[in-house]
Amino acid sequence: MQKKKVNVIGAGLAGCECAWQLAKRGIHVRLYEMKPKKKSPAHQSDNFAELVCSNSLRSDRICNAVGLLKQEMRLMDSLIMRIADKNSVAAGGALAVNRKDFSKDITEEITSCELIEVVHEEVTDLSMFGDEIVIVASGPLTSEALFCDISRITGEEQLHFFDAAAPIISADSINMERAFFASRYEHGGNDYVNCPMTREEYEAFYTALVGAECAQLREFEQNSVFEGCMPIETMAGRGHDTMLFGPLKPKGLYDPQTGKEPFAVVQLRREDEKGSMYNIVGFQTHLKFPEQKRVFGMIPALENAEFLRYGVMHRNTFLNSPRLLDRYYRLKKNPAIRFAGQITGVEGYIESASSGMMAGIFTAYELQGKPLPQLGDDTASGALAAHVSGAVTSNFQPMNINFGIMQPLGKKIRNKEEKNTQIAQRALRNIEEAGI
Repeated sequence: MQKKKVNVIGAGLAGCECAWQLAKRGIHVRLYEMKPKKKSPAHQSDNFAELVCSNSLRSDRICNAVGLLKQEMRLMDSLIMRIADKNSVAAGGALAVNRKDFSKDITEEITSCELIEVVHEEVTDLSMFGDEIVIVASGPLTSEALFCDISRITGEEQLHFFDAAAPIISADSINMERAFFASRYEHGGNDYVNCPMTREEYEAFYTALVGAECAQLREFEQNSVFEGCMPIETMAGRGHDTMLFGPLKPKGLYDPQTGKEPFAVVQLRREDEKGSMYNIVGFQTHLKFPEQKRVFGMIPALENAEFLRYGVMHRNTFLNSPRLLDRYYRLKKNPAIRFAGQITGVEGYIESASSGMMAGIFTAYELQGKPLPQLGDDTASGALAAHVSGAVTSNFQPMNINFGIMQPLGKKIRNKEEKNTQIAQRALRNIEEAGI
């Protein structure tokens, strides 16, 4: 009997989770990854599932939608969640990981699986797979050649937006006489380093930031910034106080030296378990490297900061999925071609892994002749798939998981946290009952 085989393109979060879910159900997988032969501008490691933008997988509380999504994935035996939990580092109420060990462990799991064959080649033409099933999980950094082939197949001309990554600094270069440890509203431990600013310090920083020099963008890169990962200089350019409602929001933090909320606060989150590296939270940027050192050095406590990695900006690619995909992540006009991860228009590490997970599960069930799991929008996993495939908008944009795209409870609850908790509890019951 001929062995069932599926081709997966890309060994990022979505591709690795997809391959793992297929293999654990007895499906042979050929996983294509162009690293280490070729890397995108944002990739540095040769390992799989490299976390480029941040080491945070965001909130781990089920009253937060991404926390719910993570718990659903745990219930469905997610590889990504198992390895993330194993390599977690302190981050208050969030789940953050040691990104180096996280990627190393994912790579070892995938390469040691007998049913997964890793092929280190760049895929440039999907027609090479003939009638075989292929799941494209090439991520937001899809290579130019594959990008062009997807454009040819889908008929879409605009398949890109742009994303930015925050700088990482050395912990021992932070002036702790000007900073303090705390988590907002005292959720979790005192896991963040907080750099408070007076009004005068904020004014000077704002003036320097809006006047700083950015790396030159090519013409087709202009005005294509995704709201969920906006460069800090773009945010500042939208108004004097915009940052005070974003990454510099002081609410819920109190400076122990004054006992009061500062005018503004810049937060630093640890990058590794030892706490030897920190990233500047929300400071994704496209500033030139010398400008990053000059302007971010104006932040109190960072005057002597050692930059271990400067912020970078890179192209992200996504489909107009509501026009192209069904709720099982299959291309409507050619179901043998499927997509998973950020290329589908989900935004975020966990959302990408979730879509890879569901694409793998759906495909495995299909090949085994089983009825496909029917997860509705009363679960986070189902709501994400439904949004990607059915959002009604003339300008489809990447979306993080949120309770707004999930089915309401059908009753009014005034307390938002209690309402979200009840939605989450209903979702987790439905996942358990589905028996996936």
